[in-house]
Amino acid sequence: MILISSCLVGHPVRYDGRDQLNSRLKQLVEDGKAMPVCPELMGGLQVPREPAEIRGGDGEAVWQGQARVVTRSGQDVTAQFKEGALQTLAMCRQYQVTLVILKEYSPSCGTQMIYNGQFDSTKQPGLGVTSALLRRNGIQVINEKDPLLEGHGLD
Repeated sequence: MILISSCLVGHPVRYDGRDQLNSRLKQLVEDGKAMPVCPELMGGLQVPREPAEIRGGDGEAVWQGQARVVTRSGQDVTAQFKEGALQTLAMCRQYQVTLVILKEYSPSCGTQMIYNGQFDSTKQPGLGVTSALLRRNGIQVINEKDPLLEGHGLD
């Protein structure tokens, strides 16, 4: 089974109430080969919600207690992001997930790049909170543009 960020399969779950539809990935869900997941909603956040970014590092630093996830107005939402990541990991275990495809740049789902925590649209290398936890647990995590999609017949 494959998990895919809900926003990538057309669900309007982004912070701004929009999606990031990728028709190829949506087809996988429709064919029963994949399931949608939104760690931020699973962690208790709502749609729409204030944008959030990681301050002090990336998702790995969040799990080490060295960074926090905060909203543009300064509200700490680290606990919700961690809870959503833990719920996603539980889904991976329950459904024997072999691959997770997550939305790049997200503070939850970024697999290579995230925003820098300054809300100035600057990106930096790093993992989101969910991506970091899944990788720590040996789960393959890629983003929607990863060349590995071709190796999974998803091109």
